Amino acid sequence: MKKLALAASALLLTASPLPLLAQEAAPAAQEAVDTGTGATIVPVPGWASETRDGMLVFTAPEGDATAAVVGVDAAEDGSAAVAAAWQKLSPGFEREVLIAQEPPARDGWDQITVVNYKSSPAEKIAVQGIGLRKGDRWTVVLINGALATIAKRNAQLNQAFGSLKPADFERETFAGKEANALTPARIAEITGFVEEAMKGLEVPGVGLALIEDGKIVWEGGLGVTEQGGTQKVDENTSFMVASNTKGMATLLLSTLVDEGKLAWDQKVTEVYPEFRLGSDATTDSVRVEHLICACTGLPRKDMQWVMNTSAETPASDTFAQLALTEPTSGFGEVFQYNNLMASAAGYIGGHLVYPAMEIGAAFDRAMDERIFDPLGMNDTTFDFSEAMKANWAKPHARGYAGPVEEAPMDWNYMVYPYRPAGGVWSTAHDMALYALNELNNGKMADGAQLASAENLLKRRERYVPLGENSWYGMGLMEDAGLGKQVYFHGGSLIGYKSNFWFIPEDGIGAVLLTNSDTGQGMLGLFQRKLLEVLYDGNKEADESLAASVKLGAEAREKGREGIIEKGDPTVLATLAPRYVSPELGPLTISTENGLTWATVTSGKSAIGTKANDDGTNSVIFMTPGFFGFPLIMGEREGKRVLILMDAQHEYVFTEDAA
Repeated sequence: MKKLALAASALLLTASPLPLLAQEAAPAAQEAVDTGTGATIVPVPGWASETRDGMLVFTAPEGDATAAVVGVDAAEDGSAAVAAAWQKLSPGFEREVLIAQEPPARDGWDQITVVNYKSSPAEKIAVQGIGLRKGDRWTVVLINGALATIAKRNAQLNQAFGSLKPADFERETFAGKEANALTPARIAEITGFVEEAMKGLEVPGVGLALIEDGKIVWEGGLGVTEQGGTQKVDENTSFMVASNTKGMATLLLSTLVDEGKLAWDQKVTEVYPEFRLGSDATTDSVRVEHLICACTGLPRKDMQWVMNTSAETPASDTFAQLALTEPTSGFGEVFQYNNLMASAAGYIGGHLVYPAMEIGAAFDRAMDERIFDPLGMNDTTFDFSEAMKANWAKPHARGYAGPVEEAPMDWNYMVYPYRPAGGVWSTAHDMALYALNELNNGKMADGAQLASAENLLKRRERYVPLGENSWYGMGLMEDAGLGKQVYFHGGSLIGYKSNFWFIPEDGIGAVLLTNSDTGQGMLGLFQRKLLEVLYDGNKEADESLAASVKLGAEAREKGREGIIEKGDPTVLATLAPRYVSPELGPLTISTENGLTWATVTSGKSAIGTKANDDGTNSVIFMTPGFFGFPLIMGEREGKRVLILMDAQHEYVFTEDAA
């Protein structure tokens, strides 16, 4: 219930000047309301609310998406309760169920059932039902509407539905509790859990570190650097830590604020005149602190660099792409993650240190000299060849076959031109040193300040909510849902999933690096296990792990349905040999060793096909790390096209006779 896993696109904001967050009064906290089902909820922020025939219905500002809370007095099971709720809300609702699953019951509920429904890609909709039983009565959440809007406003939905709970429920809290010492027995409990998670999720290798009372109390590795290999992971094994780079980049900015080279509330154009967003008004309104707060309303815009990046792509492409981007939600209205803005933040910082250098080289040098070297992060680098010399973890992911296998490394080079957003390599040891710096508020072992406490802590400011009792700062997230302020950030690239955490109140930190996409399923579970061990919490992590493995296998099997691994020959024969997109560049179709391949600037993937319910066909990427990635086949203006849709954009590859 905490996260509704939905995706999508959106509407453009008007070009009026954007107010500064620092000048805005914080909105008054909303009170929980009775849903009429025996549960209470804090209304969805910014959505219209009405009671309709005893049902509580929220409507998004765009008017094309709703979230309803419907009571069902009795039902045979969760699926039946959800079906009955749909008939109350939308009589005649007949959409076919894709999959119904029952995760462990949490937050005072006796049973939870999540039902997802089939839709064709061209529909661009999200439809989901969630049945929550307390005693004999069901509280059902029904989500329905434009995929773009629901994805854009996902954080608002998380805020509201994270608060949905039975009227008599008292949430577990660790507020005021002292952390247990990380004794050998407790450390063994944590490492044992990681080992079980590795088995269930098929993660070949993990780098791990634990911090307590100003020192690293355990660091090392579990598993191997490569599936089927013999080289063990240790504390010095290099992993790509991806978006964990963002907090490091804002730490660089903190040192520059200390020196007076910039101010958090200074216009970006004053320190880097080349910076531009889609309009003059928007450009003029952005301050330095907003570059990486995920609060400016700029949507995620990754497909250009995912599909159209090469070794020749310059770092300046960050600014070229931003110049074509406008917000799709109000400033400070909702969390929207944008990698290009984070990339710009780092490059601007590097430029202020070394204005005569190319911005990529300036950033690399500034990070080495101001962050990595002072902290002793000797194995942390943006240099792929240096990181991959010897002790490095190779990437892994699932493909069509199902089991985890090695994933191609070449796709990960796409992040290099935008590396302040996620291009750093590091180790469990080095990331622990980074976490220690956070716990020490910038004070290093020799007593000197890497950055002042004031400017280091500025990065933890609550800029925009992520969900109930969670917020995004400047490259750092905060979760205070269990009475402790837990700060963290994750990282995700193909075959690499990672996270680090620190709890300032108790001087605790942790690092978890994995070399498989399936490691994503371990991150939240690890946080839960860590808190259970530290504060004698309810034992939930092990049950959740077992459920995650089971439900994940069910979802994968369902996701494979309809996909023809090597493609329907009749469908493949209709593909053009070459396509081109104005934004994403060329895409060529070729055959090799009995497989059909799609090649773009960033890499290549074997492809299969899938027949969609609306009569269209999709080309499906089959390469581990990209498995399931769809391109809809079609025709526009008499030419064959392949259509790629991300969260809030549609990209069209049109056949090219050249």
